[in-house]
Amino acid sequence: MTAIPDTARRNAGAGGFRLSQLARARGLAHAGLGIALLMGLWWLGGRAVANNPNMFAFADFAPGPTLSALWGIVQSGAVIDMSVPSLYRVGYGMLIAAALGIPVGIAIGRLPWLRELTNVPFQFLRMISPLSWMPIAVMAYDTWDGAIVFLISVAAVWPILFSTAAGVRRIDPAWLKVARNLGANPLHMLFVVILPAIAVDILTGVRLALGVAWVVLVPAEYLGVTSGLGYAINDARDTLDYAQLGAVVVVIGIIGFALDSGLAALIKRFNWVRASA
Repeated sequence: MTAIPDTARRNAGAGGFRLSQLARARGLAHAGLGIALLMGLWWLGGRAVANNPNMFAFADFAPGPTLSALWGIVQSGAVIDMSVPSLYRVGYGMLIAAALGIPVGIAIGRLPWLRELTNVPFQFLRMISPLSWMPIAVMAYDTWDGAIVFLISVAAVWPILFSTAAGVRRIDPAWLKVARNLGANPLHMLFVVILPAIAVDILTGVRLALGVAWVVLVPAEYLGVTSGLGYAINDARDTLDYAQLGAVVVVIGIIGFALDSGLAALIKRFNWVRASA
């Protein structure tokens, strides 16, 4: 077998590095172009609204007034005051959804009779809009925060549950057989075989659930709270401060994008299939 010269290996490595750098630069260029196109469409929409006598009041939605208001709330620290309560509610709701969805999903994936028993009820409940539970949440909880966390949990639990169950069903039965033959008890089976095998599925479900929860958050915060991003939008609407409203919408998009990107990075980090390829 002919050995590969060190020079050839170095050249191959350098070529791979250059290709990686080019791919990264191309991705950044495409992302920048996408942002530029979005800003251009936003500017054109703002001009159209400003030139329409019937919609002149909404001219502050244009990029100039909105970005000016955004800079104002960043400088004053108001962006932190309105974001922290929302992040707390989403985080608490996601924690409850994961605490329920992951173990139930594992049980459904492992037990065919339980999967058959719960499939129709769970699919039925999944298709009910989370905001439909709002009157029940208001009556069941003493605080508005509790009601909002409940709505977020109801919205987020299903993607986590079904993604976890699907991951368990895809586990190679040979892995479980080998673990049993090596004397693994149920706890070993869970923590050494099942959870590592479905880590990416769980994180994917959490990512999907976060997207749903972030969408539900704003209307849920219309309830009776006096803090949060949803309240800030409602307050800006009531005071006809459309520049402030647009700024809060941008903040919601930025935070949501950051959270989603963080989870995407975690999925890539724990994707052992890709890492071993």
